[in-house]
Amino acid sequence: MSTARERILAATEELLASKDAQAISTRAICERAKVGMPEIYRQFGDKQGLLTAVAGIGFERFLANKRRNPTTDDPVADLRTAWDSHVSFALDNPHLYRLMFTPAPQAGPPAIEEARALLLAALERCRAAGRLRAPLELAGQSILTANVGVCLMALSFPGLYGDPGISRFVRDAVLGALTGDEREDTRITEGIVLAQALVGTLTGTAPAGDDAVERLTRALRRSVPSAGE
Repeated sequence: MSTARERILAATEELLASKDAQAISTRAICERAKVGMPEIYRQFGDKQGLLTAVAGIGFERFLANKRRNPTTDDPVADLRTAWDSHVSFALDNPHLYRLMFTPAPQAGPPAIEEARALLLAALERCRAAGRLRAPLELAGQSILTANVGVCLMALSFPGLYGDPGISRFVRDAVLGALTGDEREDTRITEGIVLAQALVGTLTGTAPAGDDAVERLTRALRRSVPSAGE
């Protein structure tokens, strides 16, 4: 028989399938889990503690997907596969993904360190093959920032940034710049501009007075073909 803690976690995950974490009430969680309101506070301290625990479960699933990614003789191709699997997870679990990658007062779940380690291991293979232009840590930070940025923009503004071609374009621009594996595409510079815009938006380092959404829109209009092209 499941424990009260397990039922609360399961109920929260079920509710996250259809609505954002902040829109889920503790009352709704308790009704679905068939527990009294005090049980959430007894098990998790408060609602944020519960959401942190659910985010940790999300990261475990995210990592399980990462571990299933194939390893081939081409480490750069493997990075592209890893990028695409990251995006697929985000699109399949939009509310859970936002919860996982939304800053919270508490430290991030320990699983984020394994995600980082998996990426650095993949980049180490690129370096060993002579296909990494940037320092290992910087390359890892750049890839993860751009990958998460693409996902959050697609989830937050699907009408503007939901085209799958955007993710592929930014992926090739970022990975190409880091590995020297640029495609023969005259739009590559615009892709790097777009990636930089994403980084600035996420980190708050965009120039003062800069409209990040408008800046991203301009970059996309210049660089990404429409679905009909």
